[in-house]
Amino acid sequence: MIALSTYAGRTVAVLGLARSGSAAVRALTASSANVIAWDDNEDRRNENAGAGVLLSNLSKCHFDNIDALVLSPGVPFTHPTPHPAVRNAQAAGVKVIGDVELFAMSQPTAKVVGVTGTNGKSTTTALIGYLLAAAGRSVEVGGNIGRPVLDCARLDAQGTYVVELSSYQIDLAPSLVCDVAVLINISSDHLDRHGDMAGYVAVKRRIFNGQTGAKAAVVGVDDDHCRATYQWLKDQGHANVVPIAVGRALEEGVFVQGGVLNDRIAGDAGTVDLSGIKTLRGAHNWQNVAAAYAAVRSIGLSRDDIARALPGFPGLLHRMESVAVINGVEYINDSKATNADAAARALATFDDIYWIAGGRGKQGGYAALEPYLSRVRRAYLIGEAAPSIAAALGNRTDVVQTKTLARAVEAAARDATQDGAGGRRSVVLLSPACASFDQFADYEARGEAFRTLVSGIASGGPA
Repeated sequence: MIALSTYAGRTVAVLGLARSGSAAVRALTASSANVIAWDDNEDRRNENAGAGVLLSNLSKCHFDNIDALVLSPGVPFTHPTPHPAVRNAQAAGVKVIGDVELFAMSQPTAKVVGVTGTNGKSTTTALIGYLLAAAGRSVEVGGNIGRPVLDCARLDAQGTYVVELSSYQIDLAPSLVCDVAVLINISSDHLDRHGDMAGYVAVKRRIFNGQTGAKAAVVGVDDDHCRATYQWLKDQGHANVVPIAVGRALEEGVFVQGGVLNDRIAGDAGTVDLSGIKTLRGAHNWQNVAAAYAAVRSIGLSRDDIARALPGFPGLLHRMESVAVINGVEYINDSKATNADAAARALATFDDIYWIAGGRGKQGGYAALEPYLSRVRRAYLIGEAAPSIAAALGNRTDVVQTKTLARAVEAAARDATQDGAGGRRSVVLLSPACASFDQFADYEARGEAFRTLVSGIASGGPA
């Protein structure tokens, strides 16, 4: 756990008691802060009732004697409208921060690698942590990846924190300065929380705030917003910007073509073969590898260290996870693909796809899927967004609205098994292009449900 001596003896309010909020409560309490906590969800309040903190409705609270409001990432900060507690805190002149800001204020002596982007953050974060550990480095991985950063162990100056950062967390961490800041890509997402695309891009760029000297900025240059960000950093006089790309050569930086990573950092030419690494297949994963490679090279790992370790990367649950191969059909759990761009990356990786999609739709639509629909044999649509996805797909692929995940898996397994009888390798792919909150608590619960359903098929259930 990270010690927060800055707030010892002071009063701090915490709004939102899911993972990061509960971790903030634990860290603040352990650091002798006086904590007032609240969650608008009664079940979460009850779960924290015995945590030794005062539970009080912060929407009705006067903040005169409170030193800070720690806001969980899921609570509205600026858009679509600030939470009433945020308005109360700001009216009293109380700063509103997040758990990552508490981490930054703890003044860690270890290096900090921050990772953001619309898609690929978790895989890139996990891969950076894996490569550092494989090289014998002391490392802690946390943040948006699922482990709250305040639950990480305290590291000395020889260690490295690898922190996945959502746009929400960056928005609430004004003093965070990363030794290596990674921006993988930017596409339309979370616009309801940032007002518009310009607001979203501006928040993402703040991951580079405070970087001076040798601190490294790793920037994907495969989309317009990131290319503009790369140029913006160069124009700002940033001394150490490393571009990354997939499918095209760069004069400097890191790029992947045809499954081969090319290292052109500081003119040091060399290659690493990525073919055959099952947990890192597909162009989107090559982008993640390029970002992770550039990040760990920036803090001292050699090309040989990285090349030796990459084949052993286990991958992530719920992100292009190969769950099973049954009767020649591979089942892929990509539940973490909660927007169209993420799902498009999965569709681009396979052929003969029996695709399960749907859930709660997001702004941005489904246009990103169009180039890959020829790979889809049939789409099985679930949840609230099923009708809108069906309308977007039109007659470009066969569509079945199954409503539930269980029905979708049953139908997809049956169809893929029957159609693959001639020896063709088919894929049942859960890559929803939507949030999970209409039918599941989160993408992890959705992914676990998919895994359970596939296990039932493997043990002789319906197919």
